This record gives sequence, structure tokens and C-alpha cells, in this order.
Amino acid sequence: MLGTSYLALGGLTDCMNRQSRPPNIIIIFTDDQGYNDIGVFDASGFETPNLDGMADSGIVFTDFHVASSVCSPSRAALLTGCYPQRVGLPDVLAPPGPEWTEGRTNIGLHEREVTIAEMLKSAGYTTACIGKWHLGHLEPFLPTNHGFDEYFGLPYSNDMHPENDPAYPPLPLMEGTRVIEENPDQSQLTYRYTQRAVRFINKNSDGPFFLYLAHTMPHVPLYCRDRFKGKSEQGLYGDVMMEIDWSVGEVLRAVRENEIEENTIIVFTSDNGPWTVYGNHAGSADPLRGCKMTTFEGGQRVPCIMKWTGRIPAQAECEEFTTTMDLLPTIAHLANAELPKHTIDGHDITDLLLTPGTTQTPYDAFYYYDGSELCAVRSGKWKLHLPHEYLGVKTPGQDGEMGTYFYDELGLSLFNLEKDLSESHNVASENREIVEQLRQYADQARNELGDINIRGTGVRECGIVQ
Repeated sequence: MLGTSYLALGGLTDCMNRQSRPPNIIIIFTDDQGYNDIGVFDASGFETPNLDGMADSGIVFTDFHVASSVCSPSRAALLTGCYPQRVGLPDVLAPPGPEWTEGRTNIGLHEREVTIAEMLKSAGYTTACIGKWHLGHLEPFLPTNHGFDEYFGLPYSNDMHPENDPAYPPLPLMEGTRVIEENPDQSQLTYRYTQRAVRFINKNSDGPFFLYLAHTMPHVPLYCRDRFKGKSEQGLYGDVMMEIDWSVGEVLRAVRENEIEENTIIVFTSDNGPWTVYGNHAGSADPLRGCKMTTFEGGQRVPCIMKWTGRIPAQAECEEFTTTMDLLPTIAHLANAELPKHTIDGHDITDLLLTPGTTQTPYDAFYYYDGSELCAVRSGKWKLHLPHEYLGVKTPGQDGEMGTYFYDELGLSLFNLEKDLSESHNVASENREIVEQLRQYADQARNELGDINIRGTGVRECGIVQ
């Protein structure tokens, strides 16, 4: 009996210790996943039971945005809590290759920027980045120089590959700062990332830890294991999403089996909207207008689910405007970590997370940039598009082949997103005061973050290797 009592006391003490320490953080970030490419967001042609289960036991954000509709700037915003324009990374980075990559090959996230990983390292966390990085492929910019204890993955997109364009170098799979394989079998990437993620969770279950699992998929070219091929009605894209859902299930299982559910926050979201010019190899953002590479909602509104057993209410929904930039300050609050000393643009949304429905969005305004061009401003239900050129899909591609785009001009346009998610009814002429208010916000953005050839007063330099 004495031994049993001591075991029970030891188990109780261990449980109390787990609950008293800062929460573990897991962010799962997919690539080019559409707004409704999850069952609870009305996915069609494939099932996502693990993500649906995560939503059933957590909270779904229906008005969640990224700060850019393309890869590198979106990831910069997530990890720093800043608009990508502020940290000097408004455009996609690349290795040396095709002509368009000139000027984008020797830059990356500056050493002065504080990532979520660096912030949490200072608070005693163990950290890992697994998957796609895309914030600079040269050694000074890699994850292990930005707060991550370990890194395993691709340093940029999986289409930056000699089979796609012979001007590219071999696609590198990296461990830390070392290339361990060239042109790896991409059908095994989701599986290998998941294995590494589960291993990290098992090894560090005594916490606290931060795991950033940034999947290569479903960015084209699409790949999945044979186990998932042909399993969905939607085709290869659906098969790939089903394997990502399997991966989420493995992560959730590792958390559950290590008995750390009540001390682990799990976030699932995407880096931008679907690349619909690839047709049946792309996801869907319906009924949103636009896609990747646009500042319409389809380019920057993404699915988001968060789970924290015992803290986030089950089957909850948040309809308030939120962004990936909010993750850093929110995590800082929950982990009792020190915020960066410099300006950040995200907001602490702890109240929205833990007590949804009791408070409103912290944003007075949000700015939609295409590279360095300010294209739109959002405030509440109102979104004002400034005059700019945009692209649309003229002919969707098939089976991995790119289709064709058209380019058009959009004049000054005001949309009421509560009534018009598809941004199709311009109501600027009936709401001149709203237009003027949003124009004033646009002027503030230009002063702080810049616009085309205007350098904002709050813009910091990116890192450069000469």
C-alpha cells in the first residue's frame, strides 16, 4: 500500500508540474491550401477526420488572414508578428535560377528580427523547425540561426527544382545547415516530416517545447505516398490533403500518448490561398474571390483551427478578424515570454482564443500588400481596394500543368464583406465617408510600411549576404 501511495503521489505531482509550466506550442503550417479545404470548412471530394476532430474539440477561426498571398512574406509575418514589408521581405525568395530570381537569392530574414522560436528559447523552450523554411537558403538565414535547436526540411518551395526549370540547382533536403540529400523523393516528404515531428514530441514531452511543422504540400508539384493515392474523389490534390490530415492525426496522437494534451496548444493553418491556375492540382477558396498571388480574400483568408484541451472551449467558433501575426504576441502572453523590443504588428488575441464571443477584433485596420504595393485596406466589415492591376485565372491547368492568367485593372472599390464575401458588388459611391476613412488608413500604412517606391518610416532592412 505504501508503494502504491507513493506512485499515486508521484503521478499527481507530475500532473501538477505539467500544468504549472508554460504550454507547449505546435504550429502546423500548410502550403497553398484553400480556405475550404478542410471538412469543417466544407471541403468537397475528400475527408479530413483528424482536422474535423481537432475542430470539434477546439476553435475554428472563420476570418483568419495571412499577411501576404505568397510564401516567403507570409512566413516572415507568421514567425515575427510583423508585416513582411516591415522586415524587408515583401517578395518570394529563391535560389539562383531563372531570370526572375535575380536579387532574391542572397537575402533572408535579418538577424535582428526576433522569431517565435527565439522568443521562446529565452523562456526556456526547446525548439524545432520541420519542413519548408523559405526565409533565406544561405546559412546565416537558416532556422538554426533564428532560434531553432534543430531543422529538417527544404529551404524553399518544392517547385524550385531542376525538373521544373533546369536553371535551378538540385533541390536540397537539409539537416541543420547541412544538405543531406539532393532531389529527395517528394512522395515521402509528408511522412518523413511527420516521423521527425513525432520523435521531437516524444523526446521533449517534459517540455516546454515549440514545434513548427511547415508542410511542403499541397504546393505543386503534388506528391503523396502510395497508401493515399487514389483514395479521394477529388484526385491527387484530395489524396495529398488526406495524407496531411493523417499527419495531423499522428501529431495529435503523440500529444495524447505523452499525456500533454492539457498543456499543449496546437494551431493549424495555411500560408496563403490556393494556386488555382493549376486547376485540379489546386485547392478551393469558394466562395471567396481570388487565389494565391492576389489581395482578394481568396488569396489571404485561410482556414485556421486551434486546440488546447481544457482551456479552449470545444466546438467554438470565432468570426472576428485575426491574423497569423497575432500568434507571436499571443504565445508570448501564454508562455510568459518577453516580447521583442522593436515594433510588431500582431495583437494578443488570448481573449478571443479562450473566451470567444466576449470581445472584438483588436484591429482598427489591416493592410493587403502585393509585394511593396498597397492594394487594399480592411476595417471591420469594410474592405477598400485601391486602384491596382490584378491577375486572374483564364484557363486552369490540368494534372500538374500550369494554365494561363489574365491581367486586369481594378478601380477604387469598396466591398461589404458581411454581405459580399466574393467582393463582387462595389458600394463605394453609396458609402463615401467609409471610403474616406479607409483612405486615411491607407495613408497611415504608406507612411509606416511604404507603397511601391515610397519607403515607410517603420521599414527595417532584410539580411543580405554580399
